[in-house]
Amino acid sequence: MRGLVRRSFLTLTAAGLAAPAAFAQSRAELAAIGQYGDKAAPFTVFEQDGALHIDGEGFKVARLRPLGGRRYAIAGGGELLLEAGAVRLNGKPLAFHDFGAEVEAAIRKAVRADPVLLRQRALAATPPVEAGDKLPSDLVEVTSLEPGIQRDIRYAGPNNFMGIPLYEKPAAYLQRPAAEALMRIHRALAAKGYGLLIHDAYRPWYVTWMFWEATPPEARIFVADPAQGSRHNRGCAVDLTLYDLKTGQPVEMPSRYDEFSTRAYADFVGGTTKQRALRAILREAMEADGFTVYAEEWWHFDYRDYRRYPIGTKTFTELAAG
Repeated sequence: MRGLVRRSFLTLTAAGLAAPAAFAQSRAELAAIGQYGDKAAPFTVFEQDGALHIDGEGFKVARLRPLGGRRYAIAGGGELLLEAGAVRLNGKPLAFHDFGAEVEAAIRKAVRADPVLLRQRALAATPPVEAGDKLPSDLVEVTSLEPGIQRDIRYAGPNNFMGIPLYEKPAAYLQRPAAEALMRIHRALAAKGYGLLIHDAYRPWYVTWMFWEATPPEARIFVADPAQGSRHNRGCAVDLTLYDLKTGQPVEMPSRYDEFSTRAYADFVGGTTKQRALRAILREAMEADGFTVYAEEWWHFDYRDYRRYPIGTKTFTELAAG
């Protein structure tokens, strides 16, 4: 997906969390929210200010006005028709696509061919040699500092884009300064009714090698090059989302976690007003305490000192053993 162009938009603030009262869309309209057409330049239907909008195919954040019968007038000229599994833009049919799911299916198919061999090759591979002085690694399990932080470590089970368990056990290790910052962020978010839920933190280098090997070249923008090592390998990157303190449930963001599509981009225009506002709450809280979002993944944040730490190779079993 290197040819995909990332578009930047103003970040929504928490004040925009609730959709306007006028937002009372039909099931057909809600179902139409998504992406269509070409993966390299997708056409997006989304909700903003209580109305459907479109982006792409020559339009930029254009509002739709209902005409009846699933027909819509496009601000600035033109017409859009909602169909089952497609839209028709000025007579041109554009099929609905879940691009992330399609890429994931291709990766899982390749991994299933011989997952044992893939792991053996990864464990036998040699990490890159780094020059210069590095800070000593001081990995700490985040929930030992703040038990209120939830974990859903996807790579400890099969619910991930590879479709196989990659870690021996669920754990969320970070370098101590990053872990302490995350503790403060979690506690600050409580005032807004949210907590942090971690999907991944420290990642042994061999797993990064497996990701790169299994991912199609056109989608490698979403995985790190093992020849360089990843921020996760250094224990200074975390993949996470918000959960609602009242319900204990994860919130809904503009894309799924680990989705290989433009919906995952930190400034993706699509989804709903509420989803984008929740994404903004997470980003603002993380950036206030030393983390920076990765432009192509709203869930991925790097701590300020990641370059100063070495690439880590220890497995979770080795870390747990001290």
